[in-house]
Amino acid sequence: MMIIGCDFHPSWQQVAWVDNESGECGERKLVHAAGEAKMFYQQLGAPALIGMEATGNSQWFLELVEDLGHSIWVGDAAQIRASYVRKQKTDKRDAAHILKLLVEGRFPRLWTPDREQRDLRQLVLHRHKLVEIRSRVKNELRHLAMNKGMQKKATLWSQAGQQTHRWRSSRSGTPILARSLERRGRYLGVGGWVLGVGPKQ
Repeated sequence: MMIIGCDFHPSWQQVAWVDNESGECGERKLVHAAGEAKMFYQQLGAPALIGMEATGNSQWFLELVEDLGHSIWVGDAAQIRASYVRKQKTDKRDAAHILKLLVEGRFPRLWTPDREQRDLRQLVLHRHKLVEIRSRVKNELRHLAMNKGMQKKATLWSQAGQQTHRWRSSRSGTPILARSLERRGRYLGVGGWVLGVGPKQ
């Protein structure tokens, strides 16, 4: 079985490997933009075990190796660094160190969600960001309305409150403010539709 230590970076990765059956070993730098990572893992004759540190922007890589039938372990980066004896670190040494931990059975493996769970987490995170944007726009509209003497609080988001808001804006004598309020209101409407929380009746 091929065992591979991977020092992953967003643009490239350094790998070190050993074949348990033949004893063959080696190392190589793979540039992602050139497709070298995909070609390297595709040409492996049998399923391999790949180890890497937990890092961001790596979901595409996890899915790639899983689709190719390989097993990938994600390790605790702090524990991997703590087990490193030499202080001077290089990418080649990092990959070789991860490989050593795998071979010796000391790799600090973390639990990782499957693909469906990762996709659901991304959707939840995206919705959370939309809620933050919606809350920020509502607060801006509330302060603009209060500056014009509108003390409607939650009723500002009802249809009657929106009509009063447009009437006050049109009579404010400040077209720039009126347009600003109108733009924020339209944006809030779009956000409400995306989140399934439209204006109150």
